[in-house]
Amino acid sequence: MEEISAFRKVFGSSPTIKVIDFLLAERGLYDYTLSDISGNSGVSWSSLHRIFPKLIEMGIVEQTRAIANAKLYQLNEKNTLVQELIRIDSKISDYFIHKELEIQEAKLKQQIPA
Repeated sequence: MEEISAFRKVFGSSPTIKVIDFLLAERGLYDYTLSDISGNSGVSWSSLHRIFPKLIEMGIVEQTRAIANAKLYQLNEKNTLVQELIRIDSKISDYFIHKELEIQEAKLKQQIPA
């Protein structure tokens, strides 16, 4: 069963959200070909080709280099919108971690006899 990120729990699983979620999770590590992005985000090749030009146009994604005929891309962390997405992703993760800790504490309290 696929693990759904906190970001996707909040924003859904549209192809655009899946791509952004993958790139957020992998930011700063590597740059990726469109095939890599498609495979790792779970977005079909045709859907990726439909949405990717808009992500480039908005400056969310930038081309980093080209190797032979393959272009490589990554999240454009200089973009103010991307900076906000990173901040929101962090806050969402913190929220879900806090909620899980509350659940674990409640379970522990139920196990300890008074």
